[in-house]
Amino acid sequence: MQSRFLKTAAAAGLAVALGLATQTVARADDDAAIWDGIKTDLYGNHQIQDGAGKITLDAPYRAEDASTVPISVRLPSDFAKNVKSLTLVIDKNPSPVVATFTYGDAAGSGERLLATRVRIDQYSEVRAIAETNDGKLFMTTKFVKASGGCSAPAGKDPEEAAKTMGKMKVMTAFKDPDNGGLEEAQVMIKHPNSSGMQMDQLTGLYIPAHFVDKIQVKTGGKLIFTMTGGISISENPHFRFTYQGNPSDVMSVEAEDSKGNVFKGSSSGQS
Repeated sequence: MQSRFLKTAAAAGLAVALGLATQTVARADDDAAIWDGIKTDLYGNHQIQDGAGKITLDAPYRAEDASTVPISVRLPSDFAKNVKSLTLVIDKNPSPVVATFTYGDAAGSGERLLATRVRIDQYSEVRAIAETNDGKLFMTTKFVKASGGCSAPAGKDPEEAAKTMGKMKVMTAFKDPDNGGLEEAQVMIKHPNSSGMQMDQLTGLYIPAHFVDKIQVKTGGKLIFTMTGGISISENPHFRFTYQGNPSDVMSVEAEDSKGNVFKGSSSGQS
């Protein structure tokens, strides 16, 4: 009797294990299909090469807050000097393309850093894709465990958020903590960056999508980068980045949101 029980239990355990393995393979196939669709939409049939040694993507394996997940990308100087744009993608977000950053002359020819905070809606691959001046594509990925970031309640109610919307803080000429030879800057913009998936806690209605979708950053009149983005950037967009320029030069920022509102700021004060 005991032998028969053990055989039955073993068979049941094997069936469960095979079932789980089948589900895992199916999920992996689904995940691959999701990325294949995104890749085709963005780049057609262009080959994307392994970015190992060229792109370092830092993101938490398990996010503390899915609505504000910190991510950063570093490009070594010998590679960065030939990079014209950087695109961030979160495969399983409703709007997978987080943003594309297109670099100008003031991005510099040294090591390049870009850090921001994003929303992640469910367990997903996060990708950093660099395009070089000759059209080649390189990518690195990180898997992040997070869920509900795109529908998480806003930090302030819409009326309160509207009072400070567009205010900026621009900080320049401080040293990169990981490389003292690099100059860094930060741009912080007050904006709800509503995803369209969040619910107003008072009315029970969904808050319409309203987010910063364009940014231009210059120093001394020279372009550091432009950004085109979407709902995956967190509330109150925050960007930290390296640049090359005279520390005494004014850094100017112009942002536009999805409703056509234009906001301006600078390191010399709000304009």
